[in-house]
Amino acid sequence: LKAERERGITIDIALWKFETSKYYVTIIDAPGHRDFIKNMITGTSQADCAVLIVAAGTGEFEAGISKNGQTREHALLAFTLGVKQLIVGVNKMDSTDPPYSEARFEEIKKEVSSYIKKIGYNPAAVAFVPIS
Repeated sequence: LKAERERGITIDIALWKFETSKYYVTIIDAPGHRDFIKNMITGTSQADCAVLIVAAGTGEFEAGISKNGQTREHALLAFTLGVKQLIVGVNKMDSTDPPYSEARFEEIKKEVSSYIKKIGYNPAAVAFVPIS
């Protein structure tokens, strides 16, 4: 969508489908931007598993995990909507100081694990994946 490219955010739901020898898979790209939370709920309500993208940048992570932050809101909505399997993608690892900081990744993993445990997820069953 032109509007998505111009604003650099996902506005509407996008679907991709494929199958493996064991599964039919539908990937739903749901918007994370606060203005489009209704679209995010629509996509998430159809999911068996969610990939929660968390920004590793200084200030970005702290804003997302803060009391009214989007990271917390999205994790809570996913659990409330019945998504029992969660993967956390720790994004922008190239923008940490130093770049690709293992200490920053572990700090984020610890904080997110603490929060998702409070809402009902088992952090030991959640994969945390560093990405850029």
